[in-house]
Amino acid sequence: MALTATVDSAAPAPHRLAVRPRRILIATDTYLPDVNGAAYFTHRLATGLAARGNDVHVVCASDEGPARTDVIDDVNVHRLRSARVLVHPTMRISVPARLDRLVSYLSPDVVHTQGHFVVGRAAVAAARRAGVPVVATNHFMPDNLFQFVRIPERLRARAGQLAWRDFNRVFSRADHITTPTRIAAGLLSDKGFTRDVEPVSCGIDLSRFHPHLEPKAWARKRFDLPDRETILFVGRLDEEKRIDELIRALPHVLNHRDAQVALVGNGSRQAELRHLADRIGVGERVHFLGFVPDEAMPQAYAAADVFAMPGVAELQSIATLEAMASGLPVVAADAMALPHLVRSGENGFLYRPRDVLSLGRHLTTLLTSDGLRTTMGRASREIALGHDDQSSLARFEEIYERLSA
Repeated sequence: MALTATVDSAAPAPHRLAVRPRRILIATDTYLPDVNGAAYFTHRLATGLAARGNDVHVVCASDEGPARTDVIDDVNVHRLRSARVLVHPTMRISVPARLDRLVSYLSPDVVHTQGHFVVGRAAVAAARRAGVPVVATNHFMPDNLFQFVRIPERLRARAGQLAWRDFNRVFSRADHITTPTRIAAGLLSDKGFTRDVEPVSCGIDLSRFHPHLEPKAWARKRFDLPDRETILFVGRLDEEKRIDELIRALPHVLNHRDAQVALVGNGSRQAELRHLADRIGVGERVHFLGFVPDEAMPQAYAAADVFAMPGVAELQSIATLEAMASGLPVVAADAMALPHLVRSGENGFLYRPRDVLSLGRHLTTLLTSDGLRTTMGRASREIALGHDDQSSLARFEEIYERLSA
C-alpha cells in the first residue's frame, strides 16, 4: 500500500529569518550626467553592483542645484544641494556639512568613497562616527585639476604636495584602499601614503566592447566621417590629455597615408585645438565629434583603425581599455599607468611625451601594415580580457563581505 504524507494547512510555517541584500553607500563628487572617467566608473560600479543583487545607494552633488533623491537603473541616487564652480563651466560642488543623518537612515553595511574631496571626506567622517567600515578608491591626480583652478606652472609642485598631504589625511581613515593599477598604487606610495593599496581594475563590459566584423565605412557613416584611415581619441579635450601632440603628429602621418583624426569628447581646449589644426594645415583632417552617448561608443571604436592616447595623467584609462577590447592597436604616451595596458611592440607602441615625431612614426607604422594592425589588435583584445568588469565587481563584493562580517 502506498504511503502518502499529509500537511496540516493550519500548522504554522517554519520561522525563517529574513536576510536583506548587502547595502552599499557609494560616495562621489562626480556622477552622471558628469562626463569624466571617475563619473563613468562610479556609475558602472553602482549599476553593476545593483544588477548583482546589492542594495546600492549613491550620494553625490546635485547636477541642477537643489537636493533630491532618484532611483535610476535600480540605484538610489541621493543628490546633495550644490553650487556651480566659477572656474569650470559645468562643474558643481556640493555643500554638505555632515552626512550623519543619511548614514543613520540607510544603515549601510559599507561606505565606498571614490575620492577625498567634499562628498568623500564627509562620507568617510560620517562612517567613522557610525562605526561603518570604509572602502576608498583613488581616481585622483593633481594634474587633472590644475587647469581648472588656474594654478600657475611655478606653483604646481607645491600645490601638488599639499593636495597629496590632504589625500593622505582622508584616505588613511579607510579600512581598505584600492586604485585601478599597480602603477597607480606605486604612485600613492611615492607620495608618502604608507597604507597597503590593492590594485582593482575599473573593468569594462567585454560583451559590449568587442571587435566588429562589418566594414569600417558603415561605422564612419554613423559619425559623418569620410571613409579613410582613422586615428581615434576618446576623452576630455583638456590640458593634461595633450591632444595638441596628436594634431601636430598628423602632418607626419599624412606624408605617408591618407588618414584623419577623430576626437570624441568636449573640453576647455576645443577652440584652441581647432585653431591649431587650421594653422598647421590639417583642419579638414581633424574631426571633432563632441559628446558621444555611452551606448554609441562601440560604434565609435568600430570606425577607427588605431587608437591614440597622449594623456599623461591616466590612472588606468577606461577609454584605452575599451579601444583594446574592441580590437584596436594603441599608441600611447609612456606616462603614468598607460604602460600597464600598452605593451610596446605587442599591442601597440609607447612614445615619450612631447616627442611628436615618434608619435607620428608609430601611427604611420601601424597604418601602413594591415598585418601588424591585425596582430596587435588581437593582442589588445587578449590583454583587455583580463579586465572583465564582473571580476572587478566580484572582488569589491569580497572586500565588502570581509569588512562587514
